[in-house]
Amino acid sequence: MAREELVAPVAFGALGLLAWQGLATVLPDRVLPTPTAVASRFVLELREGGLLGFAGHTLTEAVLGSLLGLAVAVPLGYLVARSRLVASAIGPYLAASQAIPAVALAPLLVVWFGYGLLPTALLCALLVFFPIFVNTTLGLSTLDPDVIGAAKVDGAGRWRLLAHIEGPLALPALLAGIRNGFVLSVTGAVVGEFVMGGQGLGLLLSVYRDRSDIEGMFAVLVALVALAIGVFYLIRSFERRIQWL
Repeated sequence: MAREELVAPVAFGALGLLAWQGLATVLPDRVLPTPTAVASRFVLELREGGLLGFAGHTLTEAVLGSLLGLAVAVPLGYLVARSRLVASAIGPYLAASQAIPAVALAPLLVVWFGYGLLPTALLCALLVFFPIFVNTTLGLSTLDPDVIGAAKVDGAGRWRLLAHIEGPLALPALLAGIRNGFVLSVTGAVVGEFVMGGQGLGLLLSVYRDRSDIEGMFAVLVALVALAIGVFYLIRSFERRIQWL
């Protein structure tokens, strides 16, 4: 990791904490607690509140939903990139589907699949699908036609072309879509727990909301931010390993 990639987010985070502290000094605690108060509550939740268990459940839902979305988005993105007929047939519907908020489908998912892990994971998959699909399509559609043509002249068939030329060249775009999609899956998991119930951070957040426990809510939000950042950097690390191969 380059030095600026480490220093820049730390410096920006420090500025954010200073701004937070400044606002907290002029606002009442019931509106905005101080960073130190939230940090103390966060540690308490880790020790006694089972925060890691709630976070683990949310992460499980997010990962399962991400894998489901990935399994659909990548093949469909390939078909759209390689077939004008498929692109013309389903392109408008895929675009129109983004006008429907994923949370609006949550009641239907409850009716179809009940409560629990599966409907929440499906909601995550709906959020993850589109960024991965778009990046897959973009990565495959912007390849150099001369490179593709030369490979075909050398006798590369469809599968060899995909494995040795198209896939590696489109991989950076695909990985960027996966990174963005997987981070969104954390949001999907929390929203799903709000609407459909669950045992993760969304449930804990709703409990503290009902109690008007502002410090508890902020502690859960800090856990969500940490979870999303962890997922982001984990995928970034994977991207670097792939690029060095």
